[in-house]
Amino acid sequence: MRIAIITGEYPPLEGGVGDFTRELGQNLAKQGHELHILTTLATENQEKVADGMTIHREIKNWGWTAYSQITAWLHKYDPDIINIQYQIAAYQLQASITLYPRWQGRHLRAPIVTTFHDLLPPYLFPKAGTLRQWAVRQLAQYSAGVIVTNGKDYTALSDFLGEDPQPLIRLIHIGSNISPQPPEGYSRQHWRRAHQIPPDALLLGFFGFLNQSKGIEYLLEALQLLHTQYHLPAHLVFIGGRTGDSDITNSTYAAQIDALVAEYGLEAHIHRTGYTRPEEVSAALLATDICPLPYREGVNLRRGTLHACLAHGRAIVTTQPPVKIEQLPAEKVVLLVPPADGAALAAAIQRLHQDSALRATLEKNAAVLAAEFSWKRIAAQTSELFRNVIAEKD
Repeated sequence: MRIAIITGEYPPLEGGVGDFTRELGQNLAKQGHELHILTTLATENQEKVADGMTIHREIKNWGWTAYSQITAWLHKYDPDIINIQYQIAAYQLQASITLYPRWQGRHLRAPIVTTFHDLLPPYLFPKAGTLRQWAVRQLAQYSAGVIVTNGKDYTALSDFLGEDPQPLIRLIHIGSNISPQPPEGYSRQHWRRAHQIPPDALLLGFFGFLNQSKGIEYLLEALQLLHTQYHLPAHLVFIGGRTGDSDITNSTYAAQIDALVAEYGLEAHIHRTGYTRPEEVSAALLATDICPLPYREGVNLRRGTLHACLAHGRAIVTTQPPVKIEQLPAEKVVLLVPPADGAALAAAIQRLHQDSALRATLEKNAAVLAAEFSWKRIAAQTSELFRNVIAEKD
């Protein structure tokens, strides 16, 4: 198949959707498909062949004026299938991408499949209210196929579409954008020494951008309690980029986190890698003892940060989801605590620190589970849906 993927972000822009698209594209190319990626304009190298894909960095603004440019590009390369990667922050919060299948689909030979990384709506205008969710529904309803990345969104989108004619909907989980492949000659002990981690420290690791949905303020509260209540020599390393290139709210939240670090007096116990190469991210994850992931709305399999920790066989403490997730049994793969509860988070971390057998169990089972989310499998499931959508159209 000739596959066209449309994404608002792509490396070197920092963002999980861009990393996902690169991993998916590479593995689809390995299957023998021809891949073209349309993404945001770069200052140079607007067309580049890499990893079996052609990257087209051509869209300066994802507003309504982009329609003619996207459609002309699709006519030029004449794909068999079009895949829109949807996460609204990657499209500058603009609503135009949500209505593209409805308003431009009739001009295209190929059917459109949309991958929903979440169901967050675009910005339309002040007090738009239900119209914002209507825009997300339009994107799903006028796509020939839909991919969701977690069970919660699968249920919500199916209910959202109601009795309307539904596209083919498939649940395909994401995988880790970071493979457990540290630099050659890596030593956990040397890494910790080079980053000024004390030899007796309990090292907590947080991977990902500083985003309000991730509940980092509760992680800082837990870190303070580990010192004041449990008297543990706990340190925290923030791994990877700070705010990313897509979500403009991250910078404000990051400043709030900095203020909390100062308020709690934790500066000497905080370390940062900054945005760095994947192998350096892998090295940092492998150097940690425990990875706390205190998501505000509970853990969800759409979280790339979760998958990275699983792939690296880390002991994970995270927050209870609204609905039980079969793949994440408590006490076997993760420890679960209530959302927005720094004290419970601290207690769970202290428990893991004391119980080396439980920590080893979580580490082993995390790595086993991660194998279920391989990119080879994800690409195979995705291409199967593409073929089914093409067959339905014919």
